[in-house]
Amino acid sequence: MDLDLAGRTALVTAASGGIGRGVAEALATAGVRVAISSRTRALLEEVAETLAASAGGRPKIVVGDVCAEGGPAAIAAEAASALGGRVDILVNNAGGARPITGEVDESYWEESFTLNFMAARRLAERVIPAMKAARWGRIINISGALVAPKLNAAAPAKAALASWSRTLSIELGGFGITVNTIAPGRIDTAQIRKLHPTEQSRADFIKQNIPAGYFGEPHDIGHLVAFLASPLARYINGAAIPVDGGAVRRAL
Repeated sequence: MDLDLAGRTALVTAASGGIGRGVAEALATAGVRVAISSRTRALLEEVAETLAASAGGRPKIVVGDVCAEGGPAAIAAEAASALGGRVDILVNNAGGARPITGEVDESYWEESFTLNFMAARRLAERVIPAMKAARWGRIINISGALVAPKLNAAAPAKAALASWSRTLSIELGGFGITVNTIAPGRIDTAQIRKLHPTEQSRADFIKQNIPAGYFGEPHDIGHLVAFLASPLARYINGAAIPVDGGAVRRAL
């Protein structure tokens, strides 16, 4: 299927591996000129080399920390410059679980909210003006479980991300900009392998929780991102879409 994305530009955060890499691959394959960002240049170089022959060409590399003061502004500015002055598609993928196993100080909660919500908001605020001027844009936020089975500082931050995304979609819909959220279930990445380090632990979780019978792959998220970014998805706005194999219960 031709997604009519050739020539569009995108910024994907946390793109050095896992879901972010899968998203970058799907967009680049569809002809999007992609800027990939994370804190580690060496890993970004590996992704860029892999995608060098894609329809969108070799991705631009933007090294930065979305949690650092001024980080989102610097990342957005460098990405726009590298992509010819604009970011048509923003994929806020940075995030991570923050389990609470005992007493934690305020900085732990603040870091989680910065990573899982505030960074996405700050990046969006930097690219929205150009999207409004062009009267076209896509903001896709990668979320997660909004209620965790055990205390986790990421869950309320993800709930804030989902709520903000829905309201932002209302504000921006009249400008040809859509804002959607994807909530991945168990996707086979390094982070998930830490939660399920053995084949048996993975098999047990799948049996109890995932009707599809397997963990998803990063490209399962990537393909949906590419579709939501395309003109074909112009009437999908404010949605929160789970990609979890029909999970019986949601957890971080």
